[in-house]
Amino acid sequence: MMKVEFPSSVWSDYALVDSGNGEKLERFGKYLLIRPEPKALWDKTLSEKEWLARAHVRFKPGAGFARAGKEDSGTWEKLRRMDDQWWISYAGGPKFRLRLGLTAFKHVGVFPEQAPNWEYIYRNTSELVRNAAAAGAPKPRVLNLFAYTGAASLAARAAGADVTHLDSVRQVVTWAHENQDASSMDGIRWIVDDALKFVRREVRRGNTWQGIILDPPAYGHGPDGEKWKLDELLNEMLKGVSSILAPENSFMVLNLYSNGYSALLGETLVRQAFSLPATASLESGELALADSFGKALPLSIFVRLRR
Repeated sequence: MMKVEFPSSVWSDYALVDSGNGEKLERFGKYLLIRPEPKALWDKTLSEKEWLARAHVRFKPGAGFARAGKEDSGTWEKLRRMDDQWWISYAGGPKFRLRLGLTAFKHVGVFPEQAPNWEYIYRNTSELVRNAAAAGAPKPRVLNLFAYTGAASLAARAAGADVTHLDSVRQVVTWAHENQDASSMDGIRWIVDDALKFVRREVRRGNTWQGIILDPPAYGHGPDGEKWKLDELLNEMLKGVSSILAPENSFMVLNLYSNGYSALLGETLVRQAFSLPATASLESGELALADSFGKALPLSIFVRLRR
């Protein structure tokens, strides 16, 4: 059965205040932001005047906004005094800090709807760590691909795993390193590389991992100009991951934002890439945010495999 999962209400540093008319009003710590959200097709509950009175900043899309293959570029319009960079804390199962910032795109350094995935990663990694300790085995190794600013990496590290964090953009890897330091953690291995090339090399080396996390974009580029297109390369990526994920005592988390992708499509991709029988158990569903007026905003789909 498909699940719909939301961040826990115990996370006090984030709230979706309102949504509608192609935008969302969000609170990150002490600041309120207005950002575009094409999936918010309904009306706002609060008036435009109330949004502008509450918000500190609003993202103004540029000419190429939301076109296929284009970054969501634009500018920020300051409505009230605020810092360009600030910190928030996450205090669910794992506990860590995240630096946020007003980037040249609509992103700020965290995707809050991912909190249920962080909890899943933390729970399953903790179990693997306990089992390994009881058996006198090495710590489980977790690989985070397309890892961005590292919340999922921190969740796995907080559980005690040996974590490798890989992203193709050096600046966001540096950003993730700052989040590790601010969270009083250490020991994460940082790699700037093309994710698919790295997985291909791991297959050739015969390496295995007890946890693999994938959050691939629709389009992207590796550090040497390698082109990533989700529709063309996701199947190959998942086949490679199936070869390097340990056959037992392991887990895989796949997250997909691409419009038009469904949880059922994700499940079928994973089943075929991993050659799973129809009876094999997978978790799949949507990650969503609920605003303070009860409107549910679906933002991504996930597929989770536990062996």
